[in-house]
Amino acid sequence: MTRYLPLIVLGVMLNAAAQLALKQGMRNIGYFDFRLESCSRVVIAVVASPYILAGLGCYIFSVAVWLLVLSRVEVSFAYPLLSIGYIVTAVAGRLFFNESMDITRWAGIMVICLGVWLITRTG
Repeated sequence: MTRYLPLIVLGVMLNAAAQLALKQGMRNIGYFDFRLESCSRVVIAVVASPYILAGLGCYIFSVAVWLLVLSRVEVSFAYPLLSIGYIVTAVAGRLFFNESMDITRWAGIMVICLGVWLITRTG
């Protein structure tokens, strides 16, 4: 199963890229309320955002990759490895969006890393 790790990591990275692109798209659009008056403005902004379109494209591609993964690997092995995305997006959020990362978040990331390492040892 570990021979499929590159395929799993590709799927995870595409999913993380989708999150980051969607975040940037929403940063450009800004805060909005779920109100009927703002609905058309928000929909137009979302549809016109290249970042959001890129994020959705990454999601579609990640689903295709994930289907390949699931056709080759046990779901009990592959699915927990999606948690690598938590690590990637947290670090990227810090680097690209200057989001705060306190010691508690870093500790959580270390626990996730340990869990991923343990899972890959069983493959």
